[in-house]
Amino acid sequence: MNTILLDAGGVLVWPNWHRVADALRARGVAAEAVRLAAGDPHARHALDTAAIVSGSTDGRRGADYFRFVLTHAGVPLSPAVSDALADVYAYHQRTNLWEHVPAFVVPALGALRARGYRLAVVSNSNGTLRGALARLGLDGFFDAILDSAEEQVEKPDPRLFERALARVGAAAAEAIHVGDLYNVDVVGARAAGVSAVLVDEAGLTRDPDCPCIRSIAELPDLVAAWAS
Repeated sequence: MNTILLDAGGVLVWPNWHRVADALRARGVAAEAVRLAAGDPHARHALDTAAIVSGSTDGRRGADYFRFVLTHAGVPLSPAVSDALADVYAYHQRTNLWEHVPAFVVPALGALRARGYRLAVVSNSNGTLRGALARLGLDGFFDAILDSAEEQVEKPDPRLFERALARVGAAAAEAIHVGDLYNVDVVGARAAGVSAVLVDEAGLTRDPDCPCIRSIAELPDLVAAWAS
């Protein structure tokens, strides 16, 4: 194994929940960023079903995602909340809301690079991902960045993974994909012949049939164990 494909949201970057809390507060809605962040993995898990994924797109799931986060955080839905989310969405379309980089991300990527792995991002996004990763200082770690909006195909379609492999010059058997949604990342990677690792930061997945980690802080040790 010499190539690691990585999802972006929930693996490398997270929403800026302080920005979301500020948008809600500007509309008269009290919300704590820490409570919103706590609801994030639960919202993703709730949307990670075969039926939901197969019957929707990443963009269409976005509104449900934020509603789940707010509900988990105890924020009642209201017209003011809808207006705040519209402000957040406008920012996301311009700049990309997924702009929080946890402290473990850069050391993990650096360790993988130091060991000689080819790295590529394979993400369902909105056309702003490449610029966002550059703004966050992460783009230099990757040999390729695939944004589904630019590619006009999104996970779990195996073609997105196949394009990533072609761009870094790797065979499917030489690669793994690391993502946070089983029915998007694991299912899609396997359809392309790529082994998968699930990032389950809150430990919500029961009886997974693939390796699970809480964050990519664990990834260098995991791939080292595979190589030994």
